[in-house]
Amino acid sequence: MTDQSVRRPTTSPPDSTAETSRRRLRIRLSAHWAAGLLLAGVSVVVGCRAADTDAITPVPQLLAFLPWLLVPTGAALLLTLLARWWAGLVWGTVLLGLLAWFVQPYGEGGGSGDPDGPAVARLRVLTSNVEFGWATEPLIAAVRHEKPDVVFVAECEYVCQAAVKRELGDSHPYREAVEGGSSTGSVILSRYPLTAAPGVPATMGMPSAVADVGGRPVRLQLAHPMPPTTVRVRDWKRELDRLRDFAAAHVDDGPLILAGDFNASQDHAAFRRVLDTGLRDATRLTGASREPSWPTSTTPVLGTQIDHVLLSPHFSAARTRFLDLPDTDHRALLADVTLHARR
Repeated sequence: MTDQSVRRPTTSPPDSTAETSRRRLRIRLSAHWAAGLLLAGVSVVVGCRAADTDAITPVPQLLAFLPWLLVPTGAALLLTLLARWWAGLVWGTVLLGLLAWFVQPYGEGGGSGDPDGPAVARLRVLTSNVEFGWATEPLIAAVRHEKPDVVFVAECEYVCQAAVKRELGDSHPYREAVEGGSSTGSVILSRYPLTAAPGVPATMGMPSAVADVGGRPVRLQLAHPMPPTTVRVRDWKRELDRLRDFAAAHVDDGPLILAGDFNASQDHAAFRRVLDTGLRDATRLTGASREPSWPTSTTPVLGTQIDHVLLSPHFSAARTRFLDLPDTDHRALLADVTLHARR
């Protein structure tokens, strides 16, 4: 008897092609939504920057780190490619271009509008936020080492003020202070004689004085407006506006140095309005306007520059350096500037 092979019915394998298509579609939809959310968030911040407004929370906080918005924008562009979302790709490319434009330094740079009169005095200016006085000892050491002529110290509470008076009284015998605890106290120290002047009213101390620099009056104003925390944005704007009004009232009167912790960067409209009075940022003049000063836990890799030395057109700036002091969340800023006679 002949063996006959038994044919078994064959069954088709699962339709893997359809499942693969569905999985790819889900990935593309997810990438589309993720890209859209990233681009929408960045667009709000960039739109406020373009409209010259700081708006409301969380815009002021995000504006402080505007250059870093290049990261989510780049990620969104990659997601649009994954999603094959061509309109999103155009959207992201426009945002990337706007960010590249806005991260350029703001205001006059070195060589632009420098005073043409003869140099009459050279000053070294130091500004430092010592964070509730915790960095008092490192500040004293920095002053002894760097030998600045004028020192602006924010958050110098009672113990800090007593220490700088005791330890730096010989080298900087002149001082103008607003006494207070915690972050309220501030002080200006000087090698030159000081005459008290009306300060800018604020929640935290912002003393003012006029220094006699070789017979020439130089107005000194410490800046320390409130930080733009979630519930204090209105106070922050109001105090920066007061600094703008002060600068506008005095920038043409004679030499002026406005220095301190502004709690604002060049990407904040309220700070740009201070610069628009005619003051120039010393770091902008020396090509360092994007070097971060806060927070020290991540600087110099990640951060924002909120500590500034602003100068009236009577000054040129030769050099600026940031100093890393222990026990404070701010880097100190040292500026070598030259006072010129006006022609």
